Amino acid sequence: MISRRNSTLGLASIALAAMVFAAPVQAQNAPKVKLATSMGDIVVELNPAKAPKTVENFLQYVADKHYDGTIFHRVIDGFMVQGGGFTADMKQKPMRAPIPLEAANGLKNDKYTIAMARTNVPDSATTQFFINVKDNAMLNAPQPDGHGYAVFGKVVQGTEVVDKIKAAATGPGGPFPSDVPKTTITITSATLVK
Repeated sequence: MISRRNSTLGLASIALAAMVFAAPVQAQNAPKVKLATSMGDIVVELNPAKAPKTVENFLQYVADKHYDGTIFHRVIDGFMVQGGGFTADMKQKPMRAPIPLEAANGLKNDKYTIAMARTNVPDSATTQFFINVKDNAMLNAPQPDGHGYAVFGKVVQGTEVVDKIKAAATGPGGPFPSDVPKTTITITSATLVK
């Protein structure tokens, strides 16, 4: 017969062991990527449980060094900052095939979340992403076009850098009639945080 005291200690030991063993699994399931930019570092924590194909796609571009040398080419204070597709001379970098839209995953386009940019075609996201600089409920599935925009992580360090980027003066640039930072904001590197 197990006494109540031993039973309580046993349960506490099991709970502690579960926490110890669960911690590495949780960390493994939530990869982090550091975006080193010309305005400072941003660390995003990704959510492969909710957006597996989107996270896999993003991490492959990180591994391929695709984001190194790209810029934030679209900045709208009170909305979002977008990057990941163009070089400083406004040349679009090569991309792989588009991925399926994972907007209906329960993640919301809240302030400081990272989501995939796309065209009017739902399954068209490739390399470009954006960071919401306010709660953008109108981007959540199924809005604004019956599909929404796929959130796949959140900023966990460097929100002050995002705030600096969103405040950049903008104007026309390259093929864009507006919203391009007048001073280039470069992603110097994107690396997986070990």
